[in-house]
Amino acid sequence: MSDFVSTYEEVTRVRVEDPGRFARLAASRRRRTVADTVSDAGGTMMIIAADHPARGALGAGSRPGAMASRTEMLDRMREALAVPGVDGVLGTADVLEDLLVMGALEDKIVFASMNRGGLQGGSWEIEDRFTAYDARAIKEAGFDGGKMLTRVDLDDDRTSTTLEASAQAVTCLARQELIAMVEPFMSSRPGGPGTPVVNDLSPEAVIRSIHIAQGLGATSAYTWLKLPAVAEMARVMDATTLPTVILGGDPVGKDPQAVRASWQEALARPNVRGLVVGRTLLYPHHDDVTAAVSTAVEMIRG
Repeated sequence: MSDFVSTYEEVTRVRVEDPGRFARLAASRRRRTVADTVSDAGGTMMIIAADHPARGALGAGSRPGAMASRTEMLDRMREALAVPGVDGVLGTADVLEDLLVMGALEDKIVFASMNRGGLQGGSWEIEDRFTAYDARAIKEAGFDGGKMLTRVDLDDDRTSTTLEASAQAVTCLARQELIAMVEPFMSSRPGGPGTPVVNDLSPEAVIRSIHIAQGLGATSAYTWLKLPAVAEMARVMDATTLPTVILGGDPVGKDPQAVRASWQEALARPNVRGLVVGRTLLYPHHDDVTAAVSTAVEMIRG
């Protein structure tokens, strides 16, 4: 009899009556390696991200509460993961365990989100505490690596705490032979204290963030970068030899065709090895998840 469930009521029942099932399913899950996946997929991989809600970021495009419904988000995640050519997922424990018990993680690459403590809008947002997975938990779950958001605000003393924590996470993941996916930004609060954090997406700022990020930790052997697609990607990607995936970002105010064009330009670089996209594909402007994900898969495979 399968340990998988098919309804969200059953997911809750497992959490009440048999919480050890999550660990058992993680241990028996069908897996594939990142190296084999990238090789089989022609050099790139397609990852669906769903770790935004844990940082209090529930908006997608023009919908401020798009991700407020967990069951709707899971429906969209399961639909996206079922599209042929989708290789894996990035998420926090709550999301990954729901998908795991519903059988959606079989034969998928899984990246675990690690620092979700920099809550969107918080006065301490830059001090992005590691409040989710750690390296040991990722290894025990049989996942492939951990992702960390690492924003650098030169006017905020708390940046040094985030950098130190990210460096420790890179080292701990490497000791477990797990990928450390570092997502760096040069950030600031242009409106002053208490105003939103804004990421600088100029080529110069992204290049600077790359050099800071790739120097974190006792080794870079297992470090990958997660970067935005910006102008002058040839010059930007010349700043590193590390494998890199391109993030999707929040689609608010963006032309879908322009977004896809920026992804294609980035994917043309030899050290770019795929896309990690969440809200842009899960909540597309036309609300057809399968079509949006299929278009992205076709683009990177082409």
